[in-house]
Amino acid sequence: MSSPDQAVRPVTGEQYEIRDGEVRAVATEVGAGLREFEVDGIAYLHSFSEQQLPPFGAGTLLAPWPNRVADGRWTLDGEPQQLALTEPARHNAIHGLLRQTSWEVVERREARIELAATVNVQAGWPVPLRVAVVYEVGADGLTITHRATNIGRSRSPFGVASHPFPRPGNTPTLDCTLTLPAGTVLPVDDRLLPTGPAEPVDGTDFDFRAGRPLRGVTLDTAFGDCRPDETGLVRHSLLGPDGSGVQVWAEPVFSWVQVFTPEDLGGNGPAVAIEAMTCPPDALNSGVDLIWLEPGETWQGSWGIRRV
Repeated sequence: MSSPDQAVRPVTGEQYEIRDGEVRAVATEVGAGLREFEVDGIAYLHSFSEQQLPPFGAGTLLAPWPNRVADGRWTLDGEPQQLALTEPARHNAIHGLLRQTSWEVVERREARIELAATVNVQAGWPVPLRVAVVYEVGADGLTITHRATNIGRSRSPFGVASHPFPRPGNTPTLDCTLTLPAGTVLPVDDRLLPTGPAEPVDGTDFDFRAGRPLRGVTLDTAFGDCRPDETGLVRHSLLGPDGSGVQVWAEPVFSWVQVFTPEDLGGNGPAVAIEAMTCPPDALNSGVDLIWLEPGETWQGSWGIRRV
């Protein structure tokens, strides 16, 4: 029988705080998720209790594929695969295989932590992968670097994303303008599965390239053709009337972004998820922008969050 003062294990496992001056973040052992990010004591990420499952997958790392797989079925080199239906209401497999895994610490410093986990061979996933993530804070904000290595004997597809809900500092989310440098939008059905190839956003309500007020906008939408700016990075932003707020940047390999606008995020009110993705929904079936890893091959890519 445990004593009254014995520590209770958080639902999300051990909490790993990293800090550089007034820039700090917290990552979690379970799922290697991102739970907090703040600058000068102001939150730029919607957070949640360490004793709570991430609401709507907030901060969750999504690998070895992001988003959905229709009916959990796909084929690898002619061999049918059947994943567990982890989104049973829509009869899909969703957001990869590592969300409930306890990730191990590879290296920990004051401003940086590296976590890693293994995607073992299992029903629906025939090739083992070693997946790592580095969270690092600095004067420019938070940088997240993903790495995947094929530790099996045959080639494997791979895709990755994270599921942050950026917060524009102290500005109410619905008072902000959302900007996405995305040239296409993916049409989907009521299961949020693609019904065809991505379509141009020109002349539609899905064109956020010049920025659009977020109030009245409802999205659970995949955008593609995300173009880098003159710095070579893709930049999505959520800015208040005074031009301040938060930015999600990504390397060009993150050419897709899922944007989701729940009316209430775990009691925090309206929020918006900006999920930089390397591939679109159901990419294990369409093959669009999948990363292919040969045995022994490693891939790496980065994105981040900064205040504006």
